[in-house]
Amino acid sequence: MSRVLDHYHFLHEIPELGFQEVKTSAYIAGQLEQAGIKVTRGINQTTGIVAEIDSGVPGPVLALRADMDALGHVIDGVACARHTCGHDGHSSVVLTAAQELLQEGAIKKGRLKLLFQPAEELGAGALAMIEGGALDDVEMILGFHLRPLEECQVGQATPAVIYSACSTLEATIKGVPAHAARPHLGVNALDAAVQAVQAVNSIHLAPGLTWSVKATRFLCDAGVTNSVPDEARVVWDLRSQENAPMELLKEKVSQAIQHSVAALGATAEVVVLKEMPAAEIDADATALLSAAIVDVLGEQGLLAAKTTPGSEDFFYYPVKNPQVKAGFWGLGTNLVPGLHHPQMRFELSSLEIGVKIFKAAVVRMLG
Repeated sequence: MSRVLDHYHFLHEIPELGFQEVKTSAYIAGQLEQAGIKVTRGINQTTGIVAEIDSGVPGPVLALRADMDALGHVIDGVACARHTCGHDGHSSVVLTAAQELLQEGAIKKGRLKLLFQPAEELGAGALAMIEGGALDDVEMILGFHLRPLEECQVGQATPAVIYSACSTLEATIKGVPAHAARPHLGVNALDAAVQAVQAVNSIHLAPGLTWSVKATRFLCDAGVTNSVPDEARVVWDLRSQENAPMELLKEKVSQAIQHSVAALGATAEVVVLKEMPAAEIDADATALLSAAIVDVLGEQGLLAAKTTPGSEDFFYYPVKNPQVKAGFWGLGTNLVPGLHHPQMRFELSSLEIGVKIFKAAVVRMLG
């Protein structure tokens, strides 16, 4: 079995949720140290890792980033962690590329930094790494993601995946309790929450923008069936292809919630639970990745950029550090039935291609 598949099979069997990647982090750090690579553990008091290969010759500083966390699922009524977004594959590819680059003496100038990041699914891991100084001296950072079959097949790769911004908003709606026989003495939080959902569904933005908003959780229970409930919680998922419209969309959603519940005499507290920025991709980084893909797969394997309504906290790196050039590519893996599906699976042989593409990009910049 190949090195990347050895890593993958080990990591796949120890899925851990965001900021809980203790075994995963320990394995990756141990493998890097065994290879002779300098490792800093516990970045910003998290499970994050930064490793470095220094050529000893002045030159650029390039970073490769991989995420480590698994997803939480409820399968057959049992809560569990499972790698259904391919982060075990991402970590295996970057880990293997680093080991082989060092072994081959391929880095001739500058420094290669390796960021193994926790909690991508929580939208907080990249921010924790940034706050821990992981990007302080980096000039360019590259990340990647396994792509679904309908986007990209084995033997193909895209040099740019243009992710959307996302925000998760929760409204806690307060009414006034009352006996169901005397509803006029109370304010029904359930009714107010329904009004809020309908008000948000009536929002409009400019037709030229790509965006969506939808309710994804609705919780309300008075504990009995003959009382007017005095509290409801509703969660909305917001998406925007660009960062600027997301700010407008959040404002409109909050206003719609507040005004609609107020009409019934209720109140609402709206908070942002999680958010991720839209892609900020640098042309030079994309050109580097395009050349690396052609090096490995030929011109026939290079696809155009792909746009997705999904989100990635990777893009906090360039948003919070505008001086850093960022590139994010997609690897064809024949992944089915889809990311985040409990039965997600893909062609494991494609991970070997991922290693080669990352190595080719590093050699082009630091070789």
